[in-house]
Amino acid sequence: MTSTDRQTRIAKAKFRAWHRGTREADYTFGCFFDTFHEGWSEEELAWFEKLLTYEDPDVLAWTMGTQEPPEEMQGDQMTALRKMDYVRI
Repeated sequence: MTSTDRQTRIAKAKFRAWHRGTREADYTFGCFFDTFHEGWSEEELAWFEKLLTYEDPDVLAWTMGTQEPPEEMQGDQMTALRKMDYVRI
């Protein structure tokens, strides 16, 4: 993947993270993106892109621990998402 391709994917992910439709989701996805994206590997970026395909209520439930995420979404990034220490209002 070229750096231009990665930059395009990052830009799309940022837009999608900050334009979810509710303030709660915007802060959850957007602040997570802003805090962590610079250090993401290809696999971590792909995970976040996959996360963006899920419905906001599902992801927010996973984040708050009221539902378990599907196995494909579990791991270190989900653990970081659940901490919610990245949200700055």
